[in-house]
Amino acid sequence: MNLEKYSRQILFAPIGREGQEKLGRARVAIVGCGALGTAQANALVRAGVGRLRILDRDYVEESNLQRQLLFDEDDQNLPKAVAAERHLRRVNSEVEVEGVVADVDALSIEGLVRGFDLILDGTDNFETRYLINDAALKLGIPWIYGAAVGSYAATLTVLPGRTACLACVFPERPQGLQDTCDTVGVISPAVAWAAAVQVAEAFKILTGQEGELHGKLLAFDIWKNRWQQVAAPVNPECRACRKRQFTYLEGEGLARTALLCGRNSVQIRQPENQALDLQALRARLEPFGPVRANDYLLRCRLDAYELTIFADGRAIVKGTDNPAVARKIYAQYIGS
Repeated sequence: MNLEKYSRQILFAPIGREGQEKLGRARVAIVGCGALGTAQANALVRAGVGRLRILDRDYVEESNLQRQLLFDEDDQNLPKAVAAERHLRRVNSEVEVEGVVADVDALSIEGLVRGFDLILDGTDNFETRYLINDAALKLGIPWIYGAAVGSYAATLTVLPGRTACLACVFPERPQGLQDTCDTVGVISPAVAWAAAVQVAEAFKILTGQEGELHGKLLAFDIWKNRWQQVAAPVNPECRACRKRQFTYLEGEGLARTALLCGRNSVQIRQPENQALDLQALRARLEPFGPVRANDYLLRCRLDAYELTIFADGRAIVKGTDNPAVARKIYAQYIGS
């Protein structure tokens, strides 16, 4: 390890040389390589974390460049995991960086994160976060939740068996329409705040200083200057960390998808009955494409796709036979 490269970090007393050496042996997995994931990965690689695995199913689009700081215009249409790996290898050749193009689901997640010391959340939907929570609890791996939308950001650190988990704090997945970056936007300072807190917490865990963790659900609206610290007690009835019922890992809590034969379409059905306000959804979608609606369903044209939503939350995404793509479209415009 080239200690001169990390000299200013080593001068920070809580890390020092011993902490730097621990970082150099650490293994971190990042799930999602969008705005949060790129900021996390950039900071960790520059800090000298030994091994970094980046998991993402998506590709770089022009609209990503405003906030996803590892990408530039030449990366458009490349898988995000591939583009991120290329950039990060040039940042620090001492770090083992592995970009994995994968749809992280109930079948794949354990194999993708097993053996890592920490998981960082760079995702954009609660379905995947609950999945991470289940896998991390089962495997005993600390993980750090993060979210950013509009000017709002939030984070929570989970130590399996020691702190509250995501299901303690949010026992049920948010219902109905949810704000997303595709519907209300996001500004980079909100992303930077969440990622900075996540990475600081990561340093504490990886250098063996869990006593310095903040221990709360932290939230900050960086535009309205509203700061919240919410206590996060363990729920003794938590289905995940106390009863060890890993419903998302077993596929029970996940959205169900089905190919519609001969129609180049995928149907998505949420595990819960999610009644939607079609009028509110119409107002949300009209800026993105022509919308047709009646009392029973709403249909919107979104570039190469057509999204049909029924009042019970069921959706049909036309224009793909890939369930991962269909889930992405649903999450972008309806929410998790």
